[in-house]
Amino acid sequence: MNKYAGIKDYVFHDYHFNNQKGHDLSKKQILLSELEKKITFKDGMVFSFHHHMRNGDGVANIIFDIIKKLDLKDITIVASSIFPIHLPMVELIKNKNITKIYSAYISGPVAECISAGYLKDGVHMHSHGSRARILLEKEIIIDVAFVASPCVDQKSHINGSQGKSSCGVLGYAIADALVAKQVVAITDNIVDRVDDIEIDGHNVDYVIEIDQIGDPKGIVSGTTQITRDPLGLLIADYAAKVIEGSGLLKDGFSFQTGAGGISLAVADELMKIMQEKDIKGSFASGGITGYLVKMLEAGLFERLEDVQCFDLEAVNSIVRNENHHKMSASIYANPYDAHNIVKDLDVVILGATEIDLNYNVNVTTGSNGVIMGGSGGHSDTAAGAKLAIIVSKLVSSRISVVKDQVTTITTPGDSIDVLVTEYGVAINPKHQDLINKLKKETNLKLRTMAELYDIAISLTNKPQKIKLSDEKVGIIEYRDGTLLDYLYKVTK
Repeated sequence: MNKYAGIKDYVFHDYHFNNQKGHDLSKKQILLSELEKKITFKDGMVFSFHHHMRNGDGVANIIFDIIKKLDLKDITIVASSIFPIHLPMVELIKNKNITKIYSAYISGPVAECISAGYLKDGVHMHSHGSRARILLEKEIIIDVAFVASPCVDQKSHINGSQGKSSCGVLGYAIADALVAKQVVAITDNIVDRVDDIEIDGHNVDYVIEIDQIGDPKGIVSGTTQITRDPLGLLIADYAAKVIEGSGLLKDGFSFQTGAGGISLAVADELMKIMQEKDIKGSFASGGITGYLVKMLEAGLFERLEDVQCFDLEAVNSIVRNENHHKMSASIYANPYDAHNIVKDLDVVILGATEIDLNYNVNVTTGSNGVIMGGSGGHSDTAAGAKLAIIVSKLVSSRISVVKDQVTTITTPGDSIDVLVTEYGVAINPKHQDLINKLKKETNLKLRTMAELYDIAISLTNKPQKIKLSDEKVGIIEYRDGTLLDYLYKVTK
């Protein structure tokens, strides 16, 4: 039995009916200026935020201003992801207002500040699925969840797909709203009735209306366009041949890919093969892009399972496509949720900052040791999919993606099946059957990881080892809660 058996797949029964706060918006709506009277702010509290507005978020910084004004100390921030727009956190970290952070992804000034050793109690980095597990198992108790809410209705119900600041889905905010002691919805759009409920009004304590909760244009993260680079297109062609040769590309095929240029080029190659062979997949999942919407609308997949939107085309699709489904982070990737989607994936296409001879992958730090990302759904999908494929140029800007040992382990090598580069394809030796099959049925250049490493070193020379201090600035937790690696202070 699923311990998180759900209502509409993403509101969890055990929590939903044990949290009866009432619906009536008129009793909950307050002004932003009244928040300090309603919430008893004090040192040591735990605040949470979701990142569906990504680098367009306008809500978290409002709360950071309150922390600064009240000079609160020893605050823990539980943010599904942190972006450059959250720059005000840096001052709060240095002043010991914020002393601990939990997150699945951190980039920009906050990441650099943590790597420099300023965060007193360190950062706890996990995957998206692990975050849902941690919250629903109450390993962390959230005092106040601040929910950037594109739409709130007269019964305090919330959804993410209506209003001028629509972000499409609120999958990462659902666990927060279910378990937090208090939930504050901050919105710029109050309506009579939301079209579909993602967070039930019973779980909302206060509603604050402001002029703008964020800029939807900031939802777009990096490239969401197919690469035009000939080497990137070659890698995509190789990856599509691996998938086709694996035997997994058939009716019922399930798939996930990121928003990077090479990853989207793989999807484009698959689209051509699926159309040519009249293959219809079951679902595509994860963070959804306009390209996956295109595949849905072309009839290549029965449905999309969406935990966050990576671009505005995906945001718009939520409204117009009945087979574009919303899901919570728990339904997406919580390893304790029996219905999690990632365990049903056939193929996932992933990137890497580094990959080593044992197939361990780093997407958390740069080769200089500075935090520049995080797992997000990387380790979740790699663990769940039948075939986890890393696509990357072997050498970029004279830096090899293949290392003898990665700087930081984000996803363990046991979960990674294939590396596809412009110089050939390395398949994890545990898949000897796949190696034999591809040798027989394709003309792909199959190489060992050691061979790719040697090619890279011949092009770049062996890099010098970076110098990291012995001072730990954080930990990386695997999706099941076990320790994967430490993060260390970077010395200049």
